[in-house]
Amino acid sequence: MSTATPIRPHRRRHTPRHAPALDTRRQRHWSLSKAAVNGVLLVATLYMILPLLWLLTAAAKNTGDLLGGRTLSPDRWHLGENLAHLAATGDGVYFRWYFNSLLYAGVGAALCAFICVAAGYAFHVYQFRGKEKLFGLVLLGVLVPTTALALPMYLLASKVGIVNSFWAVFLPSLVNPFGVYLARVFCSGYIPGEVLEAARVDGAGELRTFWSIGLRMVIPGFVTIFLFQFTAIWNNFFLPLVMLSDTKLFPVSLGLYSWNTQTRAFPEYYPLVVTGSLLAVIPLVVAFIGLQRFWKAGMTAGAVK
Repeated sequence: MSTATPIRPHRRRHTPRHAPALDTRRQRHWSLSKAAVNGVLLVATLYMILPLLWLLTAAAKNTGDLLGGRTLSPDRWHLGENLAHLAATGDGVYFRWYFNSLLYAGVGAALCAFICVAAGYAFHVYQFRGKEKLFGLVLLGVLVPTTALALPMYLLASKVGIVNSFWAVFLPSLVNPFGVYLARVFCSGYIPGEVLEAARVDGAGELRTFWSIGLRMVIPGFVTIFLFQFTAIWNNFFLPLVMLSDTKLFPVSLGLYSWNTQTRAFPEYYPLVVTGSLLAVIPLVVAFIGLQRFWKAGMTAGAVK
């Protein structure tokens, strides 16, 4: 005799009455968090933009407006007069400093980036004795501040006989241990071993492989190192201060500092310093805007099939 299983009545699941209140609290909490994050970002943006806005307006003021605290007022623009005075002071020595900075930073950063990429490529591709120990020595150089190396480099340059010359500032800018480390990281992520093996099978030599394949694939890394080094050399102050005494060899940073030290005795140098500082920002902005597209390109996309 079979026994029938009793049918249990279906129980409805009741949604707690306080569930909408919990959803509302979560939405409010998310809104408050989003507002807090946006507020912090807004404050950070203003913190970075306000000095640039001050520089834009102050560069168009004369000595009286700068000393009187009227730098942000929209009237009394004297930008043309300040530029003419800047070009006439010292027989145009400011633009000589500008050209020196472009030479130090532009050529020096390009050569430094190439050397760093070549070294990073060698550390990534080749196997040789003491490789990791040598790379550790390179990383040790990252920990040493550049200001601590200024005096030893001055003594070395004095023995070589290049103090107070172009090479005293240019040659140290070709060395960047952090750039070597960064180049090795880029090479390990952007250069597949299969592509290099294919180039060798096709008969390409090591230099041809590096120049035609390896360097092309790490262009984003090359640009990154170039921008870091360009900014560092352009803003470099202590090394030229130690190495140079001839004002014709000064970069913009050291030249503006020499003018700024004379503002107490000669207040008319105030507009020159501010206007010169505004012009000194332009190459950095142009470099970052013009080269940022290389960061967005995936140079090895589709390289391995």
